[in-house]
This record gives sequence, C-alpha cells and structure tokens, in this order.
Amino acid sequence: MDIGFLGMGTMGRPMARNLARAGYNVTVWNRSPGKAADVVDYGASEASDLAGVLHRSVVFSSLADDRAFADSVLSAPSLQAAKPGSVHVNLATVSPGMSGQAEAALSERGIFYVAAPVFGRAEVAEAGQLTVLAAGDPGAVDGVAPLLEVIGRRTWRIGDDPKQANVVKILGNYLIANAIQAMAEATTVAEKVGGSPELLMEIMNDSLFPGGVYQGYGKMIAQRRYEPAGFRLPLGLKDVRLALAQAHDANVGLPFGSVLEDLFLDALAHGQADQDWSAITEATRRRAGLAGE
Repeated sequence: MDIGFLGMGTMGRPMARNLARAGYNVTVWNRSPGKAADVVDYGASEASDLAGVLHRSVVFSSLADDRAFADSVLSAPSLQAAKPGSVHVNLATVSPGMSGQAEAALSERGIFYVAAPVFGRAEVAEAGQLTVLAAGDPGAVDGVAPLLEVIGRRTWRIGDDPKQANVVKILGNYLIANAIQAMAEATTVAEKVGGSPELLMEIMNDSLFPGGVYQGYGKMIAQRRYEPAGFRLPLGLKDVRLALAQAHDANVGLPFGSVLEDLFLDALAHGQADQDWSAITEATRRRAGLAGE
C-alpha cells in the first residue's frame, strides 16, 4: 500500500517512521524541508512537493492547526493533485468546523475523509502506543484500520461523522489542561509553605492519581521541567479555545476554560511559547510571588 504523510513535526515523525518500519511504502512531506531524515532512514522517501504525496492511496496528515491543514490539503492545487477513491486521514486536533469543511471538499473529488486525532505525547507515538479516535465513512475506516493499529495501541470508533472524533479529542485535551492547572496550583501552595512539590506529586501518583496525565505532567510540573516541549504551549491555547468555542455553540458555560485561556496568555506574554504547555505552571507561581529560575 502506498502511503503519503504530511507533517514531520514532533508527532508526525514517529508515526511516519513506524509505518515505514512496518514495511509500508511511505512518502513524506514537510513545509520546512530537512526534518524527515530519520524517517527516510527506515525506508521512506521524501517528496519535494505536495503533489508527490497527495496522489497516494492513503494520505495521513499531522499538521499544527486548522490553517496549516487548509493551506496544505484543501487548497485548489492540493485538491487537484489528490487521487479520487483515496482516503485522507487527519491525525491532528482541528476544529469540528474544519473537519466538516474537509469532508465536504474532499468528497467532491471522490476522496474519503477520516478524522483520527490521537492521544499521547511523542514518546508514546514512538512506541506505537497512541490512543486513536477514528470517525468517518465505515468502509474508509475499515480500510485504514491496519495502519492505525501500527501507530496506536487502540482505535476507538467514534461514529460516521468525522467531527465527532474532533469533539472527543478537544474535550480530552481540555480535561488535561485542567489537570495541569490543578497540579500547578497544588505544587505552588506546597512550594510557598516550604514543602516539596516533588514529594507531593510522588504521593499523589502513588495513591490518588495514578496514570499518564498526573504521573507524566506531575513530574514535569514539580521539577519545573518544560523543555523539550512535547506539546508546545501555543497549541495548548489553541485547544482550550477550541473547547470554549464548542461549548459556546452548545450553550454550555466553561468557567474554568476562561481561566485557562488567561493563564496561557500570561505564559505567552512572558516568552514561554517554545515550552511545553505544562509551563502555564509558571503563571501560577508568578501570581503567588515565587521567583523564576
């Protein structure tokens, strides 16, 4: 099976690498050249332009946001290059509105659109242990299921409407953001009264909150270790805003969401754009009068 893969970012590279390692014929492309070397080492080839990727039978994309996806996949030249009868699998967290636009635009060209956002950081992608949320035409999802099994430990079938997979992913990221802020507040109080943030999180992870979110992010927060970024802070802000927008459309208030948005903006204003989204902890520490590094 010929596979195209757009986006060689933190998540895209390990997913493409695993597909190539599994023996699939993978052709990759990235807006900024030079990021695919470690994927090519496993047998993939790098296309010089989008057309070299988009005419494949299955095309995966792992791009940063709505705009990057629309520019790369939904532009007129890209749609003309895409192969009728192919399947496009969008692994990124995009808005439900963009998912609807993509399904409509691609279906006009006879292309199936599957939304398949994933849960997991880069190290989880590296191990092929992502949680995949798949939604779209059942036959198309069936056709790409073996490929999703390569990149993930489990694929959840969300339904026939691609937008529903994006809603689940956005709400999941919203819950993670709230957990990060709860840990930021708790560790800040511990630090302010002379306690140990690391010991606090060690006890919580051993008793009340075992699991990837509290263990992984809790350690990062307690140690104030935000680099290298597994998920950059501006992307966290994007997902909080997607959750707020979705809730607004459904006439549901998200009071904690507004607080989160403010904390992300505070962190960006203090030059933390290249840090992990758990770095919003520093906004809470600043407000508590604790000095930085």
